[in-house]
Amino acid sequence: MSLAEKINVMRASVMGANDGILSVAGIVIGVAGATSNRYAILLSGLSGMLAGTVSMAMGEYVSVNTQRDSEKNAVIQESRVLDDDFANEVQFIQQKYIATGISPDLAAKATNEMLSHDAINVAVRERYGFDPHEKTSAIAAAMASMISFPIGSILPLVAITFFPAAIRIWATVIAVVIALAITGYSAAALGQANRGRAMLRNIISGILTMLVTYLAGSLFAR
Repeated sequence: MSLAEKINVMRASVMGANDGILSVAGIVIGVAGATSNRYAILLSGLSGMLAGTVSMAMGEYVSVNTQRDSEKNAVIQESRVLDDDFANEVQFIQQKYIATGISPDLAAKATNEMLSHDAINVAVRERYGFDPHEKTSAIAAAMASMISFPIGSILPLVAITFFPAAIRIWATVIAVVIALAITGYSAAALGQANRGRAMLRNIISGILTMLVTYLAGSLFAR
């Protein structure tokens, strides 16, 4: 498995778990705001888990396939450009290297050497910013999401179902906040972003989601 493929699977796994936590937490908190019936809360959570698992898997499959189709079209288009106007592409790549601080002579030499060995892949990488050799699997991303979503959704479902009625909502909120902090940190580490900011953003979005669904459920409380 290439580095791009590993990152693709890890991304789908982290986002699947994060969505599982957030989506099912929103559902069960909302239903808990409307009723204290443990069976109704559990059923709604299980329904959300099933629907979310299928939805996330299909979404990842479609998304990755769409990206791959776009990349294939870019390769085809660049191949035609190289056939019709090779000199212009050479000039484009040279100017791109010169803009990074490389001397014109060295830029010209590097461009000619690279294009002589692997013209289409070099041109695509420099023009569109991706490496045609790096492949991502739509099926692998879909499977990763399909597995991680229900795993993430188990936490709020178990918390809201098995904690005593007097503390079930607060227990669920605390459990979800901790879980979202973990997935936020993981996503930031994967993307080499600011960990603290990602965790805070994830926690705030989770709290807002649960607050909105709880208030909506309270409107129908019996």
